[in-house]
Amino acid sequence: MFTGIIQSVGAITQANPVGADMHLSIASAALDMSDVNLGDSIAVNGTCLTVINMSESHFEAHVSQETLSVTVGLDKPHPVNLEKALRLSDRLGGHLVSGHVDGVGKVLKFQSLGECWQLDIRAPHAISKYISIKGSICVNGVSLTVNKISGDDFSINLIPHTLEHTTLDLLSEGSPVNLEVDQIARYVERMTQWSTEDQMATQASPETQGH
Repeated sequence: MFTGIIQSVGAITQANPVGADMHLSIASAALDMSDVNLGDSIAVNGTCLTVINMSESHFEAHVSQETLSVTVGLDKPHPVNLEKALRLSDRLGGHLVSGHVDGVGKVLKFQSLGECWQLDIRAPHAISKYISIKGSICVNGVSLTVNKISGDDFSINLIPHTLEHTTLDLLSEGSPVNLEVDQIARYVERMTQWSTEDQMATQASPETQGH
């Protein structure tokens, strides 16, 4: 689990294909690796990856074909947002993030609003229903608050601190981004589906029909 509060900006320095998978080498000199062990998880642009080799200044991870098929930005060298896995004693400054990307969105607009910036993104239609005004969403691993919604499109305001300490300042119109919706929304949907299915099954059972 993660919080969506980025701890440092690193960079994928090597992305080597291994069949349909990818082996990544990630520079992480600005990230404190002293408490990271082999097998630990680090979120890379919002994607939970397992550390398979490491030093004080870099780590390596293997990315499966399945992960590559539902994310963006894990197949070539470029700057990335990094966050170590949440500990139970840590402050939850953002929101609970699993590091399992739900879909790839597209930046529609990225414009200055004085000191802040407005970021408009179009989400895949299948996950739009989970996005709500004043709710949380994870964009390239960054926990952000949704300000406006119109169909599949949503808008976010970014403060200077966020732009200075993440890679979001590199975005532009048309940029693809990894999106993870708030987990609570998904659980609520599943509970609602289960309740509806359970009611239908009860109504259809012979015992409820007097047989």
